[in-house]
Amino acid sequence: QVQLVESGGGLVQAGGSLRLSCATSGRTFSVSTMGWFRQTPGKEREFVATFSWNGNNTYYADSVKGRFTISRDIAKNTVYLQMNSLKPEDAAVYYCAARRWGSDYRLWGSYDYWGQGIQVTVSS
Repeated sequence: QVQLVESGGGLVQAGGSLRLSCATSGRTFSVSTMGWFRQTPGKEREFVATFSWNGNNTYYADSVKGRFTISRDIAKNTVYLQMNSLKPEDAAVYYCAARRWGSDYRLWGSYDYWGQGIQVTVSS
């Protein structure tokens, strides 16, 4: 099992920044990919960003490309999502996710482990 715990959400004005953290523990050696997804009421969970556990490849949704950055601190076993130039449409519950293997990294159903989610609110 892999445990994921998000932190760092909150309320920010449009144009501002937030950094989300995802503390990982457990059998992280089994993980091949980690990512961030988000969800708003009545909508399907949406891919935001992901990277391969070996750190060689990162991918972003077009809607956040150039504004969000996914990274990790190996020593702290933590994955980050730096969010800059936030827009009201970025407001959502953000989830950290991990998977052992899979093909399309954009599919939330291909991820095996999930954090509890954290709210991000962007005021206009």
